[in-house]
Amino acid sequence: MEQKFTDLELIHRVLNGEPGQYALLVKKHQRFVFTLALRFAKNREDAEEIAQDCFVKAYRALGTFKQTAKFSTWLYTITYTTAMTFLRKKRIDTASINDEETLIQLENHTSSFNANGFEKQDSHTFLNQAITLLPPDDATIITLFYQGEQSLEEIGKVLHLEPNTIKVKLHRARLRLKEKLQYLLKDEVKELL
Repeated sequence: MEQKFTDLELIHRVLNGEPGQYALLVKKHQRFVFTLALRFAKNREDAEEIAQDCFVKAYRALGTFKQTAKFSTWLYTITYTTAMTFLRKKRIDTASINDEETLIQLENHTSSFNANGFEKQDSHTFLNQAITLLPPDDATIITLFYQGEQSLEEIGKVLHLEPNTIKVKLHRARLRLKEKLQYLLKDEVKELL
């Protein structure tokens, strides 16, 4: 039976000469770090590269972890910073939904959903698709709040913003997410009416 250790216990073990214990920290957080990286990178290969860089950076800086916040908050801060640096290097265009080319791509994507059995798609798929259509900052806040279960204060630490600012940004991100979902599900809604 595998023994469960807290993040702090694992960090303590790594810092005290058991570097193999870091693999347990990676295993515990890899899915969410990858999800967060994917919100920025928009493709699997880049997200995997960002996630890998994050864990390498976190390992190298593990001795600087002050325990004033949760390890996950500290790790997500590294993920955010690494993703932003990666985007600057790649100069990825984060097109908005108002961009004509993006609308054409979205309509083609929606058409392929209809052709492949639109009604078979579950709500989780549509929600994730809608999140990918959001600007990276909105997608990050939504992901950290709902999937990462981070508080407004913790998200503020990750993004270097005040909790009240995060609250406003979260509200606006929810509204934009609602618009994206309405756009993706417009045909579904018409069929229901």
